[in-house]
Amino acid sequence: MAPTKPPTSQDYARAAALREALRRFQRRSDDCATANGLTARTYQLLLMVKTARAGKEQAGLGELEERLQLGKSTITELVLRSEKRGLVRRELDRERPGAISVALTPAGEKQLQVMVTELGDERRRLVDILSSLR
Repeated sequence: MAPTKPPTSQDYARAAALREALRRFQRRSDDCATANGLTARTYQLLLMVKTARAGKEQAGLGELEERLQLGKSTITELVLRSEKRGLVRRELDRERPGAISVALTPAGEKQLQVMVTELGDERRRLVDILSSLR
């Protein structure tokens, strides 16, 4: 294996700028979620259900585990709490016998719309910072 060069001052500066931008975005997202009566994880759940990979705005539990990087029991509890709050509904997956899909309710759709709208400027700011670090 070839020896690697130590990071330069510019490498450190880019790494710091990236971490700062990500942390600022996370903090703003957390604050926005709290102000709207959600937890950060609930907001992320709603977003992942809405943008499910199959394009049907329904996500299986396995997909949610993968996309949110959370364990099965954590996802199950998050979905159950969100269902009790009327934000999502569980239903049998028509394409996978015995599997459960999660979909947004109208209340969940409304909450997600508010969050995505309120965080629009922050997302654009993050994209700009990420683009400048290339």
